[in-house]
Amino acid sequence: MDLGQHAAFIILSYLAVAITVAGLIVWLVMDGRKQARGLAELQQRGIRRRQVGTPE
Repeated sequence: MDLGQHAAFIILSYLAVAITVAGLIVWLVMDGRKQARGLAELQQRGIRRRQVGTPE
């Protein structure tokens, strides 16, 4: 595959996108764990979530 004279730009662009997407995935996983810890702490303290509406 010949990318021509712009090969370095194309490769660096794809690399930048891959790093950005990987960073977002890591951030989401870490934030999800933080939120789960926060919910577990609240449940341990006896605070429960309110139920909205009526169950069917």
